[in-house]
Amino acid sequence: MLEPSDLAPAFTLPRDGGGEVALSDLKGQVVVLFFYPRDDTPGCTKESIGFSEHLQAFADAGAAVFGISRDTVAKHDKFVAKHGLTVPLLSDTDSSMCEDYGVWVEKNMYGRKSMGIERSTFLIDRDGKIARIWRKVKVPGHVEEVLEAVKTL
Repeated sequence: MLEPSDLAPAFTLPRDGGGEVALSDLKGQVVVLFFYPRDDTPGCTKESIGFSEHLQAFADAGAAVFGISRDTVAKHDKFVAKHGLTVPLLSDTDSSMCEDYGVWVEKNMYGRKSMGIERSTFLIDRDGKIARIWRKVKVPGHVEEVLEAVKTL
């Protein structure tokens, strides 16, 4: 399980709209990674819209923000178009990044157990180390809390 001050696990993933994003290309920047279960579900939509609405404030504070789920790039593209999202969405279809960050977990809903993404956010400092982790995120107020934490780095 990752802890603050650990080196953030490296990744290279495809993103909505084409191209790839690699953590190594973001060295020297503050990075916010928010992991969410699935495109176009109520909580995930609210969270993605919230990060999109605050994307300029994150950029002004020197942070790049990325959403990550197991959805395909094609699903991300539809999600972005449907809701006018501006936050880049990365596709981790094989769950490798989710596993590296410890967010691929067993969930229990109504007595049925299944594997899924635990809504979590990671704040990575300019040196590539994890500065803060939010697990089991509740969407209301979360984006603002992350933005305030970014401003302290």
